[in-house]
Amino acid sequence: MTRSLLFAAALLTAACGQKQPPQKAAVEASKPVEYFHVDASTAGVLHGKIAFLGAKPPRTVISMAQDAGCEQAHKGHPVFDESVVVAKDGSLSNAFVYIKSGLEGKKFEVPKETVPLDQHGCLFVPRVLGMRAGQSLDVKNSDTVSHNIHPMPENNREFNQQQSPQAPDIEHKFPRADIMIPVKCNVHSWMHAYIGVVDHPYFAVTAADGSFELKNVPPGDYGVTVWHEKLGEQTQQVHVAASETAAVNFTYR
Repeated sequence: MTRSLLFAAALLTAACGQKQPPQKAAVEASKPVEYFHVDASTAGVLHGKIAFLGAKPPRTVISMAQDAGCEQAHKGHPVFDESVVVAKDGSLSNAFVYIKSGLEGKKFEVPKETVPLDQHGCLFVPRVLGMRAGQSLDVKNSDTVSHNIHPMPENNREFNQQQSPQAPDIEHKFPRADIMIPVKCNVHSWMHAYIGVVDHPYFAVTAADGSFELKNVPPGDYGVTVWHEKLGEQTQQVHVAASETAAVNFTYR
């Protein structure tokens, strides 16, 4: 074989070993995402209650003396810390419940609706909320004083932004799942909130009676977790049969 033929063969071999052309890679990257759609005819419901057993934690009054505007917003009425809210029957509210395992490989379309977080009466309202990864958080300041929204995530970008009275709402997205994101106000030390960011629609915050409900759940076996800012996490395994309702309850002591 001549030297020129050998050189041509070497060039052909090198070309075959090259990475795929950018045009082909771009086409593959632009393919539409295949979202999982639940079969409504077989979907089930997962519900339950979160309870607290033992002596009910005493309620602690928040001092807002550092800001006259915050005190005036409550017109002299006491404001209580809401880190542990237990009803007379032991029901625990403000607990975040979500499916932690069992949905692997399923990708769900992100809702277009925004999730509201208000600063009202110098408190975050709600204190605990859930949203989807990639969904918009809409932060509002309904007070007559300035606040400073400061989420501190682990798997997303941290941000810290001042918001004056009547200022435009702040919109922010957390692209990745993150449980739970603590939020504080750098102006008012007593202001706290927690955001559960998940990559599926199966989450809830317990109501005043400690209840929660997850609808349209595909049949399967799941690890269900409850998170509370002071009492920690618990996880239980539960089976959701086709078109059936499954119950899972948690108790903190």
